[in-house]
Amino acid sequence: MPQTITTADVPTLVTGVNVLGCGGGGDAASFASMLRHTLGPTGTVTWHDADHTPHPTDPVVVPVGVVGAVNVLSEKLPNGHEFREAITAVTRWTGGPTPDALMAAEAGGPNALTVLLAALDLGLPVIDVDLMGRALPRLDQLSWAVRGLPVTPCALAEPGGQILVVDRTDARGLERTVRAFLAGAGGWAALALAPVRLGAVRDACVHGSLTRALGIGRAHATLPPRPARADVAAALGCRVLAAGRIREVARSEAPGFGRGSITVVDAASGAVVRLETENEILLALSDGEVTATVPDVICLLDRRTALPVAIDRIRPGQEVIAATLPGPEFWRDPGTRPHVSPRAFGLDTEAVDSEAVAR
Repeated sequence: MPQTITTADVPTLVTGVNVLGCGGGGDAASFASMLRHTLGPTGTVTWHDADHTPHPTDPVVVPVGVVGAVNVLSEKLPNGHEFREAITAVTRWTGGPTPDALMAAEAGGPNALTVLLAALDLGLPVIDVDLMGRALPRLDQLSWAVRGLPVTPCALAEPGGQILVVDRTDARGLERTVRAFLAGAGGWAALALAPVRLGAVRDACVHGSLTRALGIGRAHATLPPRPARADVAAALGCRVLAAGRIREVARSEAPGFGRGSITVVDAASGAVVRLETENEILLALSDGEVTATVPDVICLLDRRTALPVAIDRIRPGQEVIAATLPGPEFWRDPGTRPHVSPRAFGLDTEAVDSEAVAR
């Protein structure tokens, strides 16, 4: 069924997409502000599930998102037309067809909002499918790439006006090219993949992520001030790993994405929970035992508000709740799981299924 969003729904949606951001994905605040401004007091934006699209035939969809460091938005301001320019470029390169709808490249963190901004700019509907179902750092972890579908041609449009079309490379080659472009282009850019019929890719997409994020946000809104860990677990459908004070934060500037760890001491049991991070939280250990891993969603919530906290804003002494939710169903398949398991990030351990642990 269609889901219509107004300005009043934006904070609720932001909470949900930040949970799916797994501590990373960038800060959604800038895009939330732009979305509220674009909607105004009476505007709306609607998304549709893949089985009930507004198009009478199989619609042509274009995945869109932002790549790079969205935290530099305050320094490298958008011109407002990046998505339009990227979509126009990739459509011109491929020779059409023009898109009937948009979809998100990533459903965790700010990229879940960028598709709504692009839809408002272009006057197109949004289909509630995406290529990650949560925040993930690399383009070779797009679900299309994992299923063996091409991810090029694609186009990048940066706020200074440069447009880059990338073609004839695989997902890893695209990742390398995009990172090199961003290094000289101000740090971020809008990305649009080639137009494609939804029916041709529906089995290679994650379904319902925007709806899930909105549901998480609405459940969060029912929590009382300074909620107990049991309240958080019940409302969000999560498993609480620890509720206590951050003892230590360690970060290293490794090549590529920086690595780090966050240590939380559970106030009730005294257990020491360590979270291993890259762009997102990848793994949790309790007293040395692995208790949660990617592809499940692992996040940190502020102890007083239960709002998600980005890992780059964590400091020793903060009171937090470390929690885990089941990851997208797409990544539970034995054929897809290895691409987002701990070993895909260089961590020498097997993936842990949070639903199995809960049982």
